[in-house]
Amino acid sequence: MHFLVSGKSDPGLLRSNNEDSFLTDLDLSLFMVADGMGGHAAGEVASKMAVKVVCDHIKRSQRNGEPFLGAYRHDLSPGANRLASAFLLANQVIYQAASENRAWFGMGTTLDAAWIPDLDDNRLVIAHVGDSRIYLIRDEKLRRLTRDHSLVEEQVEQGLISAKEASKSRVRNMITRAMGQNRQVNVDLAELEIQPGDRLILCTDGLSGMVRDHAIERIVNQSERPEEACAELIENANQHGGRDNISVVLVYFF
Repeated sequence: MHFLVSGKSDPGLLRSNNEDSFLTDLDLSLFMVADGMGGHAAGEVASKMAVKVVCDHIKRSQRNGEPFLGAYRHDLSPGANRLASAFLLANQVIYQAASENRAWFGMGTTLDAAWIPDLDDNRLVIAHVGDSRIYLIRDEKLRRLTRDHSLVEEQVEQGLISAKEASKSRVRNMITRAMGQNRQVNVDLAELEIQPGDRLILCTDGLSGMVRDHAIERIVNQSERPEEACAELIENANQHGGRDNISVVLVYFF
């Protein structure tokens, strides 16, 4: 399996600093986005810490092995369990750092990762905490691979509000799960087979909260170059208000 990849981040129109982080590691076939939170630039610290710890853990495991953290799930591949271990380690590191530095108290971050442990296998593993998102476009149709860990997502699932009402809710940014907020974190894991022609989208809610799914689908389908699609998605988010930091990673498989 071969791929083209591009990533881009923008502070948006209302914020002077950017607390998002993203990673595109071509050697590891590892892609991540993170949306940090916390005062005194602690959100930026948390998001950068998350992507670095996960990336470093996977690099070490490929060189000389690393112990798995948490319960090993036998219904998932070793790669999925490895990515889960990396997330658990990142959570511990962020939580400990926040506990030891008063300026970082309460910091946390969302984190979404997509990883292909073996390009010959074509298996994509994803891990997810928070309300950043991973989408897949297959046969030009977009579907979401992650579930938002947010109050409004829970309200929609319980039938208390509609999806349209959720998009306008005053608490739409209130997340129910984040990296570094507690000693332990539950990580959502999934696996799928990648096919030629698939297009993968990882983004923070600065994109998904400003741009409708059908517009994301159209923009990515119309561009044969991921870097152009990244730029257009961010421009579109800013045209619709740019209320938050915006980060997007696109992977085109062929």
